[in-house]
Amino acid sequence: MRDAFELTIKPRSGWQPINVAEISHHWELLGFLVWRDVKIRYRQTLLGGLWAIMQPLLAMLIFTVVFNRFAGVHSDGAPYPLFAYAGLAPWFFFTNSVSQSSNSLVSHQHLVSKIYFPRIFIPLGAMGAFLIDLFLSLTLCAGLMLHYHWPFTRNLLLLPLFILGCVLTAGGAGLILSAINVNFRDVKYAVPFLIQMGLFVTPVIYPARYIPARWQSLLGLNPMAGMVMGFRHAFLGSPASWTTMTISLAASAILFVAGLFIFRRMELRFADII
Repeated sequence: MRDAFELTIKPRSGWQPINVAEISHHWELLGFLVWRDVKIRYRQTLLGGLWAIMQPLLAMLIFTVVFNRFAGVHSDGAPYPLFAYAGLAPWFFFTNSVSQSSNSLVSHQHLVSKIYFPRIFIPLGAMGAFLIDLFLSLTLCAGLMLHYHWPFTRNLLLLPLFILGCVLTAGGAGLILSAINVNFRDVKYAVPFLIQMGLFVTPVIYPARYIPARWQSLLGLNPMAGMVMGFRHAFLGSPASWTTMTISLAASAILFVAGLFIFRRMELRFADII
């Protein structure tokens, strides 16, 4: 039998710490929200979960033709299709997670306004559903490596570190944007534009060496830049700057912690405004 848990809801103001006991007590609710989002997303679709690998695969083919064949963009060692796919897998996880989680509170306003539970689970649940898509994409990436006879290296052991970095980055951005979206609905229009622009300032379709040297020191401040480089380093053994990746990992952790506190600070008025 589960231990008794008593929660007292009372007025509060200012910055508040995360209630770890409350979150741990309702942990299974997060799993339920993740599974529900997965079922809803692929309900009444012909391809179902195949869309998880179709998106980065089709993007890889298009970028290979446009940027590699026509524009002359080359990878940093691996065949360009492999290079592009290894960057697109984490990038699609990030963009899909942020797009869904930023609008998650507004989409679930009936839950927010009528039932009390840790509201943080709503944007995190929307993001968690795409973790399944990410693992499916990484499975295909391994299959492409076999197809191109590209060797696996011990760098693959670093992959969980960069997956964690992607989760922290997407989670932090999703928490902040979802909280802001409750007050300002402009967020749903701004997010797609920012994501499109982010593709060009993140080395997804080109190697980091294409970035001018004077900007290299700032590259790590973009958390996804280091994560994309990390995924390629883990899968393909591509050269990568540990300084850049370390800064990006630190930035992803800071972004997630900031997201937790900002969400907690703005959570007070969700039910009244939404």
